[in-house]
Amino acid sequence: MGDTDLLRPLGMSGVRAAVVAPASSPAHQSRFAAGRIPWSGAWEESEALVEELLRFAEDNFDEPVPLFYQYDRHLLLVSRHRGRLAERYRFVLPPGELVEDLVDKVRFEALARRMSLPVPATTILAADHDPPEPGRLSFPVLLKPGIHLGDAWLLVEPEAKAVLVHSWEELRSLWPRVRASGVAMLAQEVVPGPESRIESYHSYVDAAGSLVAEFTGRKIRTRPAQFGYTTALSITEAEDVRVLGRQLVAALNLRGVAKLDFKRTPDGSLRLLEVNPRFNLWHHPAAVAGVNLPAMVWADLTGGPRPPSFHARPGVRWSNPWQDQAAARETGVGGLQWAWWTLRCESRHVVSRDDLRPLVHGIGVRGRRALLRAFARLRRQESPAPATMTLGQS
Repeated sequence: MGDTDLLRPLGMSGVRAAVVAPASSPAHQSRFAAGRIPWSGAWEESEALVEELLRFAEDNFDEPVPLFYQYDRHLLLVSRHRGRLAERYRFVLPPGELVEDLVDKVRFEALARRMSLPVPATTILAADHDPPEPGRLSFPVLLKPGIHLGDAWLLVEPEAKAVLVHSWEELRSLWPRVRASGVAMLAQEVVPGPESRIESYHSYVDAAGSLVAEFTGRKIRTRPAQFGYTTALSITEAEDVRVLGRQLVAALNLRGVAKLDFKRTPDGSLRLLEVNPRFNLWHHPAAVAGVNLPAMVWADLTGGPRPPSFHARPGVRWSNPWQDQAAARETGVGGLQWAWWTLRCESRHVVSRDDLRPLVHGIGVRGRRALLRAFARLRRQESPAPATMTLGQS
């Protein structure tokens, strides 16, 4: 369940997988895709998708097969239906309560307090209450949703993951949108600095509790530039990130794969932002760098030998060319400079010279969408203005 950035590291180790994704996903077109389960419906608590997954496995395999999940909605579906899915699938997961604690940031804040994790100071704001009284919060604060599922957060902020709020008056003016979203919010202490100061620790811990492999990374660009989604990144060699990441994974007693996001403060210390116990796009560049976590999980779930793991080669880069050009432009990077940087990237979202069909398909899908939008604009321009009636007309 995911896109080409999860499929490709499996393919690099010789594994072909059935893809669960919307029908328009380029992943369905990859040479590493061995089957297709098109799905565009709701993910969380989806009985229909669980039935489809069980039916697919029963029709195609004689024994349980590995199941991989890339996004929060995939993680929650597998975790909440783990009992039924375990009849036909094998997977690595932390305990269900810990999964819920990590995905729901309101619950995570409570967990962080109990365990004294190095997180920014946070206040929980209920959407169905009035905004906190003046003086309760120390501004500026970062306003973030308690959980990033569905479209509720889009009512507050349609592009970024968070909103920087400078004053109580600004929060009050934003509150009608918060109330409309119905989502609990986190008002969090702001860690100064750009998104490129966000660094991450990635690990795979097997069922026996042994650390199998790990690597570190750093964001380069996001879109939008502030509090945006990753468009470019690099594998790094950050010893303090590695040490703190190991300590926190052990303290949380995590099993399976995990990504811990930190932001480096101006004095060089690390503040923990979130913990994601699932596969993610970072596993693609890490596999190119010599640490293929999905392939190791596959080996453990099928009883085969683990692939050799090397120290991840720092400097390996990944970009999402669909979004990164605009992200680079927003930060003042010129077009030629960006193109040269992107051409030298060791890994890219969808774009790969040895697997061109996803790229061709993606261009076609985007082209069709652009044409449809253009035709819609043209029709609106050509449509006659609606008749109006003023007082005295019949």
